[in-house]
Amino acid sequence: MSSFIISGGHQLNGEIEPQGAKNEALQVICATLLSSEKIQIKNIPNIRDVNNLIELLKGLGVKVTQTASESYSFLADNIDLAYLNSDDFRNKARSIRGSIMIMGPLLARFHIVHIPMPGGDKIGRRRLDTHFTGLIQLGAEFNYNTSTGCYVGTANTLKGSSLLLDEASLTGTANIIMAAVLAKGKTTIFNAACEPYILQLCNMLNNMGAQISGVGSNLLTIEGVKYLKGCVHKLLPDMIEIGSFIGLAAMTQSSVTIKNVNRASLGIIPEVFGRLGITIEQKKNDLFIPAQEHYRVETFMDGSIMTISDAPWPGFTPDLISIALVVATQTKGSVLIHQKMFESRLFFVDKLIDMGAQIILCDPHRATVIGLDHYQPLRGIEMTSPDIRAGVALLIAALSAEGQSVIHNIEQIDRGYQNIDSRLRKLGASIERVQHP
Repeated sequence: MSSFIISGGHQLNGEIEPQGAKNEALQVICATLLSSEKIQIKNIPNIRDVNNLIELLKGLGVKVTQTASESYSFLADNIDLAYLNSDDFRNKARSIRGSIMIMGPLLARFHIVHIPMPGGDKIGRRRLDTHFTGLIQLGAEFNYNTSTGCYVGTANTLKGSSLLLDEASLTGTANIIMAAVLAKGKTTIFNAACEPYILQLCNMLNNMGAQISGVGSNLLTIEGVKYLKGCVHKLLPDMIEIGSFIGLAAMTQSSVTIKNVNRASLGIIPEVFGRLGITIEQKKNDLFIPAQEHYRVETFMDGSIMTISDAPWPGFTPDLISIALVVATQTKGSVLIHQKMFESRLFFVDKLIDMGAQIILCDPHRATVIGLDHYQPLRGIEMTSPDIRAGVALLIAALSAEGQSVIHNIEQIDRGYQNIDSRLRKLGASIERVQHP
């Protein structure tokens, strides 16, 4: 186990470039199972969840070659389906939530899959009904094996169907798309997730020979094909890192340039942080956040308190709710943070309260934040990272706080943020990684 020791209260300055998008990486790496030809993926982040998924694919027999610092080639021409029955497979699949997305590709191409309940952040119930229901409508059958703790899926033939998803699940949509591209006939998916990650996955599959229309919308039409070829694909910059860096600059009153952000893929993320009073300037493909002594939160047109809430894309991503909450602790004004999707995602606010933040946790989904306007800085404390996003929110709080903070269980942060400590040191942050025996 490792910890960060942080000396806070220092202004930062400089440029930082976001890593490749973690959530996109997990999808498109699973999609390499759909073809027996070589697929090259660029801009892959060096983070725990992605690396663990790559190791899982290697166990299945995928030939993985690192061709550059952030580029890999994948060749799934000789898959070992017996590996699905191994303890090694089950242990690796349970360790990451992204493993659930091997279901669609394996069912489509090999007509069988074993999958244990996947791991991931403990942020509340994260049901998998959309995955299973969608694949069953395409012709798959699932049974639960009590001795292995795995769901076993089989599909002699997948057939196109008309699907209305009960929720716009990002990973559920990805799984169904990857199954449908090799199914017989036409599939329509209504209420599909339409995040940029899904757009990227669809573009990659179309480059491989799939026939997907409606890309970028919540109504997808897929004409099944018999074979997919190889391709070259490049990941988008990670929008969650970009939002995190915006929050970091505001909290530390720093001047920071975020390089090569692909503004078109950020949706309303800059606008939401703008509502919290943060100045964000677009300079070509970069975002510049100037140092601000104070930032005043907006109110609604009728003067009522500003509410920041998450919603399916193109709404505000739930992965940045934790960052928005931390930023709100130093606004001028009050903010209601409403996390609608996960009932445990706000349970890190007790650490912020210990640091001096004025927060009322109304219930598992809502918190009212009274901004301190930087007149009363947070104070350093010792704390533990509960999940990826809350961990980075606490890291941002610690970098802005007076005195020393210690954050334990930073392996959670490493799951989603590449070399975050060394990258922040280049901006002038005082952060040290300590390994414990």
